[in-house]
Amino acid sequence: MQLRAKHSSAAELLSEATAIGRLCVERGALFIVNDSIELARLSGADGVHLGIDDQSVEAARKILGEGAIIGVSCYGDLQRAIKAQESGASYVAFGACFASNTKREAKVIDLSVIETAAKRLAIPICAIGGITAQNAALVLELGADMIAVIGALLNDTEWNARQLTKIAKEYKARRLANRA
Repeated sequence: MQLRAKHSSAAELLSEATAIGRLCVERGALFIVNDSIELARLSGADGVHLGIDDQSVEAARKILGEGAIIGVSCYGDLQRAIKAQESGASYVAFGACFASNTKREAKVIDLSVIETAAKRLAIPICAIGGITAQNAALVLELGADMIAVIGALLNDTEWNARQLTKIAKEYKARRLANRA
């Protein structure tokens, strides 16, 4: 679960992050805060996801510790992903993979970057942006290890959540079988 709230006050964000963090602990889910290393620290989140204008992976690692999950948005930039891995990122995210109503200004990337990244990186790859039950398999087939979803869960939430979970589990099982 990731908290991505761009327009809340600091006090509101801390209250929301603390409440979400408690729910995640109760349900055995990981909790990541978007953009703010300090909010991640104060709320006890499992980690932070950093964009291009945020602090560095090294700063996040220093503040949050070696056990923290640190993700980095790489958009369509493989070199940024390689640098993130070298800096100690836990995972990288590529997108927008498809047009998205959630972030309409996001540029859609060439999906071949996911396939190339899967061959070059040792850390997990996340596909984000316009991911639905209809296209999730494509990015997983290209090499994404995980998907990030917002819009698909806003409509017909339960059905989409079940479908996306099923697709992700199928790809995870297939990857494990191929490694054996």
